[in-house]
Amino acid sequence: MSRFTVRGRGPLRGTVKVPGDKSIGHRSLLFAALARGASTIAGFSGGEDNLSTAACLRAMGVDVQVDGDRVAVRGVGLRGLRMPRDVLDCGNSGTTMRLMAGLLSAQRFGSRMVGDASLTRRPMGRIVRPLRARGAYIAGLDPQGKQATGEDPEQKVLPPLSIAPLIEGEQLAGIEYDMPVASAQVKSCMLLSGLYAAGPTALNEPHLSRDHTERMMLSLGVPLQTMGTMVFLDPNDGECSGLSVASDFLIPRDAS
Repeated sequence: MSRFTVRGRGPLRGTVKVPGDKSIGHRSLLFAALARGASTIAGFSGGEDNLSTAACLRAMGVDVQVDGDRVAVRGVGLRGLRMPRDVLDCGNSGTTMRLMAGLLSAQRFGSRMVGDASLTRRPMGRIVRPLRARGAYIAGLDPQGKQATGEDPEQKVLPPLSIAPLIEGEQLAGIEYDMPVASAQVKSCMLLSGLYAAGPTALNEPHLSRDHTERMMLSLGVPLQTMGTMVFLDPNDGECSGLSVASDFLIPRDAS
């Protein structure tokens, strides 16, 4: 066994620039994209996960300009996303894939999300099952490479995720869903899909997970109510007006 002796020569001194909170960064990009007009984001981390979300939004027609820790987003509105010309590459970001799945499940264009080798091994059944329960045409693959819809609760659902379009006049349905596991990503996925739904989205967790999405939706005027582990969204028949105005986002720093 090797031994090392380290002798200090004095106190550490210096300046560390703490990056912005990655979770809030993802959500700021999404809400800015769904608004109409120019939004700004300050305190952006610029990490690869956040950049994956930015790249996916660009592929759907959203103008996203990253300059250091500042981002300028020209939103396209709730109904303004366009069909991507190619697959959406989420890189190593599970948050990108899970939150995007909520948005994409409500669109009238098809899409396919892929990721790197690590992301391709991460489970997606916890979002696929409730999205399908509200009428989304979403599926992944099982470990043998066959289509997996998660109808069997024991079935593993892995990326890539394929989402077929809703037909003209079709909307996602309202849903009451008791989440088997508390998860901010699953909750956020369902709330994002709920912005487009024909009825309310009512979610209940076994215990409270991070509530970044709820706090941001409330601050943007989305008709959302929370009570303990429950959250209720009534989007006014898929015509949620709370996101219509562009906003400026200041992301807090996060040393974790």
